[in-house]
Amino acid sequence: MKLIHAQLLQIACVAVVALSVNAPSWAAAPNVVGTWKLVSSVTEELATGKKAPLLGEHPKGYLIYTPQGRMMVLIVHETRSPPKVDEDRINLHKYMAAYSGRYTVEGDKVVHHVDVSWNEAWTGTDQVRFVKVDGDRLTITTAPAKHPITGVESTGVLVWEREH
Repeated sequence: MKLIHAQLLQIACVAVVALSVNAPSWAAAPNVVGTWKLVSSVTEELATGKKAPLLGEHPKGYLIYTPQGRMMVLIVHETRSPPKVDEDRINLHKYMAAYSGRYTVEGDKVVHHVDVSWNEAWTGTDQVRFVKVDGDRLTITTAPAKHPITGVESTGVLVWEREH
């Protein structure tokens, strides 16, 4: 009986080691898994250093990271109302972002591998985000890129709060 227990323990240890060695990178720290509510979003133009809350002082949005390595995000301007004319429809689309895909975590960097997006130019791309988790607060800084609203080279800092 002792031999069987020892063999089972050996098998279990080998399995644990094998699983941890082959664990996908999205399981690594920092732990971004969960549902996050947007607190703030500020864009900084690289050339001028000018900062602006392009989605308002209190933008709305959610970011979801699953344990299986999939993510979804939807962020919108703080003031939205049903469109009456085509210009309203254009602005509703202009002042939002929404996309989904797989994600990988590499140290303090999360890469969103976009497979569907509100902006077809993003579909099939990798969106690099630098993350910092502090308790229930997630701060994401985007890599420098042309901003989808302004077209100006900039970075964004988005602050999220974990939902429980």
